[in-house]
Amino acid sequence: MPRRPLRPEPLHAALIAGLVHATLCQSQITAAPAPTASPPAKAAAKDTCEAFDVEASDGTSIASWYYPVADDTTPLGIVILLHDLGGSHKTVEPLARSLQAAGCVVVAPDLRGHGESKLTSLPSSHDDQSKLLKKGDFEMMAASGGGRVRDQSGIRGDVESVRNWIVGETAKGRVPKAPLFVVGSGIGATVAAHWAAADAAWPDNASGPQGREVAGLVLISPTFATKGFGLNPALASDAIRRTIPVLVIAGSDDRDATRVFDQMKRLRPKEWYDTRRPVGGEKDSSPAKASEASLMLFVHPADRSGDALAATRSADRNGRTADPAAVVPGFINVVARRGG
Repeated sequence: MPRRPLRPEPLHAALIAGLVHATLCQSQITAAPAPTASPPAKAAAKDTCEAFDVEASDGTSIASWYYPVADDTTPLGIVILLHDLGGSHKTVEPLARSLQAAGCVVVAPDLRGHGESKLTSLPSSHDDQSKLLKKGDFEMMAASGGGRVRDQSGIRGDVESVRNWIVGETAKGRVPKAPLFVVGSGIGATVAAHWAAADAAWPDNASGPQGREVAGLVLISPTFATKGFGLNPALASDAIRRTIPVLVIAGSDDRDATRVFDQMKRLRPKEWYDTRRPVGGEKDSSPAKASEASLMLFVHPADRSGDALAATRSADRNGRTADPAAVVPGFINVVARRGG
């Protein structure tokens, strides 16, 4: 079967806007309103950002940044935001700020070998350690395991260490409780998928569930393999293939991202939503509505990928509804309202 070309049109942007607007209106009628950030609260937290460090089990210090909502605001979700290869929290900060303004708590780490998270095993004088990273380094970013008690686990990678910080700060009342979402860009999407699969694999113990904390997963420009670190092992996880709500965001010429979506939708035959149109036709072939799908693909009209796509803010007002700054909060809102 020939691959359908990507044909992002103005109608697609309207569909995305409709996903957020129509679903929110329907939810207000059929369900109790979900907490949202009021304009004063968003303004109060607009420029707030706190830096902190966490330590992975191999001793690597992971520099991270926390973007809170105002104290009197219940967040829509807590987002762990992961940048692309060669990036840092700075390259995804526009998206972090947009999520924060939309009422989400955001934690954005510099993954090992990136930004301020230097590896002692690599030359500190090297301007960009990310160019020297190997498969094992990426695997450690997403590592979670070692023992049967999660809070005492022997293997804690970058994302797991950030998760533990969130859990600890929530217990102290410093981070509010909210559903957990993971948003990854480029290699960060691969790390996000691997870590979400590892999170789902933690067994229950006497005190209850230890995993299955990820309420939703956003993959921006996911690629099948980078430097030997592949996405397929994560896609083989039942949690990723069938259970966790997933949003895939692609640029206009992003074949890997659309292939990831096409591969995943085979295992969710009645639960996917696709903004692409069949050649020569205007009928939407998606079996599920955007507000009800557990797997969604949105194609941005810009030919961008990775952090450049994640940070895209369209100059045209109508085009902004297709930007990750609008699509990702809309996805989080929809998933949080229907309870995952």
